[in-house]
Amino acid sequence: MRFLHTADWHLGKLLHGVHLTDDQRYLVDQIVEIADDADPDAVVIAGDVYDRSVPPADAIELLDDALTRLVVDIGVPVIAIGGNHDSAERLDFGSSILERQGLHVFSRLRKKPGHVVLEDEHGPVHFLAFPFAEPAMARSVFGKSDIRSHDEVLAAQVESASDLLPDGERAVAIAHVFAQGGDLADSERTLSIGGAETVHISRFQRFCYTALGHLHRRQHIGASNGEAPRHVRYSGSLMKYSFNETGHDKSVHIVDVDGDGTCEIETIPLELRRDLCRIEGTMTEILDGPADHVDPDDYIWVTLTDDGPVHDAMSRIREVYPNALHIERPRRVETNKLQQMTGDASSLSVDEVFETFFTYVTGRDDMPEQQRDILHDALERKHKES
Repeated sequence: MRFLHTADWHLGKLLHGVHLTDDQRYLVDQIVEIADDADPDAVVIAGDVYDRSVPPADAIELLDDALTRLVVDIGVPVIAIGGNHDSAERLDFGSSILERQGLHVFSRLRKKPGHVVLEDEHGPVHFLAFPFAEPAMARSVFGKSDIRSHDEVLAAQVESASDLLPDGERAVAIAHVFAQGGDLADSERTLSIGGAETVHISRFQRFCYTALGHLHRRQHIGASNGEAPRHVRYSGSLMKYSFNETGHDKSVHIVDVDGDGTCEIETIPLELRRDLCRIEGTMTEILDGPADHVDPDDYIWVTLTDDGPVHDAMSRIREVYPNALHIERPRRVETNKLQQMTGDASSLSVDEVFETFFTYVTGRDDMPEQQRDILHDALERKHKES
């Protein structure tokens, strides 16, 4: 049995106000091509298909096109679940009809999980769908008042699947959770306050492979006690959705499951239409031209290190980097030092207060002579006016 594992497409995503639909289409096209070449028995999408509960029209059109090409043109079944960004009701619309065509969407929490059985030469493989759900919803669905955490939600979901899994038959779990030990990225929405959002991977002990969504970095989750399930993996998000994810590599997994449930996983990289990069320097250095490792067409976060004001910075930077999205000016004031300076101010002259504040803000040892002269002239004019 072979299937493709992907997750966290976040169609309709905005990055610093810029629509990413064209970038996402470029990547979704690659996934369709990979599926066409690899000839999997299924494509698994582990949640957060959309970025928000009411997705824009172009995101809906992109998903419709991708699913049509996969299910109708290529003829590969798709099994998708809802994530915490998705609207369960919207994503679930028409799922009963579409299931007959090979599109299996499980976005709403039910007493019995979504269950798809595919056959290969060794027999059946069970795909169990565990969509994201809040504890309050799970208490209502399962009739258990003691469900308080996401781990307890997952426990109830897995328990409800137990009678669907005959002994000895292979099973794959699909879930959208924050697995304990996972590496959270900046662009991922926190599921809850405190530690109640994490789930124990021991919940997946019954499954030969667990296809996870929610965490945007590709990663393999293992237990410290050495008793981890065989394969609990995040495929990672479709593309980089935060400048804290610049070091991520984006990919999908091709999973081959043999007759006894042993899995071989091939990671296939995705090529980004535009990368996310950070550059740092003075305005003069930035305008000198792209650094060796930066494509000027990438999405750029600029950290300007100039001490003084910089006029019309973004429009000037976009002459070199047309897709620059953000400019950062580091603040060098340390709170404890600023409080200390405030306490000592009463014993300083006005000139000394300004000069001391300048050194704290800029990190310099003292104020340059030219700037000191400007300060003194300004203070002298102010004194004469008063």
